[in-house]
Amino acid sequence: MSAARATMGAALQQRPWVWSFMGAALLWLATLVVAGPEAAFNIGLSAFSFGALMVLVGLGQMLVVTTGPGNIDLSIPSTIALAGALGLRTMGGEDGGILLGLLVTLGVGMGVGLANYLLIRLLQIPPIIATMSSSFILQSLAIHVGQGLKITPPQLLASFATGWLLHLPQLAWLVLAVALGLAWILGRTLFGRFLSAVGQNARAAWLAGIGVERIRCLCYVLCAVFAALCALLIAGFSGGASLDMGNEYLLMSVAVVVIGGTSVTGGRPSVAGIWGAALFLYFTNTLLNVVGLSAGERSVLSGLIIIAVIVCSGRRRQYR
Repeated sequence: MSAARATMGAALQQRPWVWSFMGAALLWLATLVVAGPEAAFNIGLSAFSFGALMVLVGLGQMLVVTTGPGNIDLSIPSTIALAGALGLRTMGGEDGGILLGLLVTLGVGMGVGLANYLLIRLLQIPPIIATMSSSFILQSLAIHVGQGLKITPPQLLASFATGWLLHLPQLAWLVLAVALGLAWILGRTLFGRFLSAVGQNARAAWLAGIGVERIRCLCYVLCAVFAALCALLIAGFSGGASLDMGNEYLLMSVAVVVIGGTSVTGGRPSVAGIWGAALFLYFTNTLLNVVGLSAGERSVLSGLIIIAVIVCSGRRRQYR
């Protein structure tokens, strides 16, 4: 019995993302008890739509965090606001403008990611300061472009963002494909090996001939590109782009990375854990709403639940 427990404990330590799925499952069961089968079923389906948006920005943040201690992107909400405003203005509400709008959105993401990296690399500004500073500039540009109005998406984009395929939201299928592709890249390609090496020991990676700065630059660019794509999906899902549509994704992007099992010291990403953490956070918020707690009480309990999951998954050892 003790040997079996030790084996199970070792397996969970090697796969910390399992805890996020276990937490999500327990919270859904609690919702089932509190709200009933029909409501719990509908909440579960909704979790795949809202969770997919969390996953997309979380995957980008995960790449940045994996590059090593201190690396984080705080410009995600402003990137979402600017990319959404420029992309939808380019589309002009017409289905024929979707392709051009998508290209503009991707261009915004690439430009923001490159600018963030250059601030960090050339000016030697800590990532948390550099990305926070750039977020103020991006938000100002978004205000100028959006002019405080909610920009309506083309019908085709809205239909895709709110559509269903095989009884699941199309958003979930799209983000699942992105996650599987990224998991394959991280596990099977040189980029994935180089990223892990850079995150675990940048100097050793550099001495081994790995382009450390190229890897970091690419991760910041991909993070911003994922945020920009998320902007289009949020706009299509919610019926338009607004200046505050990315606000909730700053803390969410960090929370899903940590809860999902990605090492905050770098070098060990967890794609599967991002999905588990996104579902966990959605069920947490939904369950507390169903119970009828006030906003302050929900915030306190959400924080305590998140801390409990992090402690249970053994993440405390990474802060020592």
